[in-house]
Amino acid sequence: MARTAALLLAAAATVLAAAFSIRVSAGVSAGVGAATPKPFTATDLMLLERVTDPRLSPDGQWVVYQLLETDLAANRSLSSLWLAPVPDGRPTSEPRIARRLTAPGVSSFSPRWRADGKLLFFLSTRSGNTQVWRLNLAGGEAQASTHGPLDVGNFLVSPDGRHLLVSMSVYPDCENLECTRHRLEERVGHKDDARLYQHLFIRHWDAWADGMRSQLFAFALDEQGVASGTPVWLTRGIDADIPSRPFGDENEWSFTPDSRELIFTARIAGTTEAWSTNFDLYRVAIDGASAPRNLTGDNPAWDTGPAVSPDGRTLAYRAMKRPGAESDRFAILLKDLVSGSTRELLPQWDRSALALRWSVDGRFLYTLAEDAGQRRLFAIELATGHILALTDQGTVRGFDASRGSIVYALDNLGAPAELFRIDLRSGAVVQFSRHNLERLAGMSFGEYQAFSFRGWNNEPVHGYLVKPVGYLPGHKYPVVLLIHGGPESSLANEFHYRWNPQTYAGAGYAVVMIDFHGSTGYGQAFVDSIRGHWGDRPLEDLQKGWSYVLGNFPFLDGARACALGGSYGGYMINWIEGNWKTGGASPWKCLVNHDGVFDSRMMSYSSEELWFEDWEHEGAQFEQPQNYERFNPVNHVADWSVPMLVIHGGMDYRVPLEQGIAAFTALQRRAIPSQFLYFPDEGHWVLKPQDAVQWHETVEAWLKRWTAGE
Repeated sequence: MARTAALLLAAAATVLAAAFSIRVSAGVSAGVGAATPKPFTATDLMLLERVTDPRLSPDGQWVVYQLLETDLAANRSLSSLWLAPVPDGRPTSEPRIARRLTAPGVSSFSPRWRADGKLLFFLSTRSGNTQVWRLNLAGGEAQASTHGPLDVGNFLVSPDGRHLLVSMSVYPDCENLECTRHRLEERVGHKDDARLYQHLFIRHWDAWADGMRSQLFAFALDEQGVASGTPVWLTRGIDADIPSRPFGDENEWSFTPDSRELIFTARIAGTTEAWSTNFDLYRVAIDGASAPRNLTGDNPAWDTGPAVSPDGRTLAYRAMKRPGAESDRFAILLKDLVSGSTRELLPQWDRSALALRWSVDGRFLYTLAEDAGQRRLFAIELATGHILALTDQGTVRGFDASRGSIVYALDNLGAPAELFRIDLRSGAVVQFSRHNLERLAGMSFGEYQAFSFRGWNNEPVHGYLVKPVGYLPGHKYPVVLLIHGGPESSLANEFHYRWNPQTYAGAGYAVVMIDFHGSTGYGQAFVDSIRGHWGDRPLEDLQKGWSYVLGNFPFLDGARACALGGSYGGYMINWIEGNWKTGGASPWKCLVNHDGVFDSRMMSYSSEELWFEDWEHEGAQFEQPQNYERFNPVNHVADWSVPMLVIHGGMDYRVPLEQGIAAFTALQRRAIPSQFLYFPDEGHWVLKPQDAVQWHETVEAWLKRWTAGE
């Protein structure tokens, strides 16, 4: 065991050095040596191939991964599956040979291996709705494994390959899948679309409640991988969406190694769903012979991410301690499935675990965690509690582990995600995908660097600065300040597909990003410090950070600067509009507010996830009304003066549309130059490719209007 830990430590050291070299090279112009390097644009951003979800074959020799490709003319993005040999650990500059596994023109995603490595299962829309398909790697065309009347949401294949677990949305009072299909068909032909609701949620994220629940069903699988018979409804009678909506997936379930039982995450809805974060873990036999049993009923906060050890004895999972706190620290807990005893692993580790995977021998747990502006991959030795960072700079998007190696997708501020492999025996790190090499050839990215300063309470605050493309010493450049949402989030060392600073750098702007108090990756106390303080502590950090960068980077032209933000960042734009004054004047030439909160009081009654409002403002509005008024932007409209572009999606139920309309109305009534960009069929994020390009073009035109010349 000591030798294994030593090898992991050597691997970690090698990875740190390799990741640092990647960061440095990625931050330099991709067009070095070219006569006329091309700046990176929003269209370029949309057309990049996005690598994600790597999955190692059971023998560790192959990796299958998902690749998202965008057809801008057709206004759609489609996922395909690719297969690549895993490199042998020897560093090489040559790309590994990868091949497309699935046909273009339809989406194929979520690849999962059968334990013997002979079959690959995945989801695809090729039959007209989403079903589970399989591919024999020895040859032949993909074949459907399920032929159900309803879309499959997520799936897992049992360790013995004899069961297929799927999630499907059904009407809870229906006896079978055909009943749900029949009701859906009837609803299509109904002219009366009125709905009567008895409790919240009536809508969530970007969809109205329709009376259906996502539930788990188990099919029998034959040797050829075909699902047969009537599926067993494992979660019948549980009033919950499994996986959770809107972003839950199969990481909320785990088979036991003998394939006889399943452990899954669920939050019982009842009448408190809209303000409860009480998710629990349930255990159920795969044959559905008995009702699921709650394993974590003693914790009123969030329990999720079950992962059963290879020997079947230990359940690892992630758990919060405070009810109602969606951004509480996710600790790693270990439960003995025989005795029921539970202990916390690494109670002093002040980071929040994002995912859990066991090593094949059960000696290590691997996890992701945000850490000081990065999302890093860690290995935890169970016997000693030692934790080793396996990556350094950048953001790990997904990973998988097998005997002796780990593969992961990694991006940073200067490069989109590609695949890497760590050889845990030698410590060698190899990049083995380069999907965007040709597309990025001749393009220029802005160089970036980290900085830090003393913010609120004289505590260190971190940020990033990206130089404009074509930067020349001695010149001054207009500046964009990007303010992240969440607020418990981070604008970190990542290649973002909505708030990517390289699109602004390509347009000639320097970009400043500050992880103010409330940001993740700096310890739980740093996260918690924003609670009840939306308008003072983060604003102080932004003001001190702005002063710091202007004083330390003389190429920044503070007289030609605009601030942009979305969600909480949009709230902060509204707050800045009335509360950031220097000598009675605002330092900003313009502002951009995307889906931001304008009236905190109304937000508490029109938003859907009320646990968020209750926690952030230390109580419901009718309990603590003064907390909602203390930092309410609507109360400072009389002090507004800066031109603002307001952007909002018509299907945003997180921050409802009226918040954006109200901000625009306030601007118009105050005769402040303003525009309102409305996307009728977008939610909290702008996802359709053409909409995303229009978003960027509108924002850049607004910036240019107010920062050109001087």
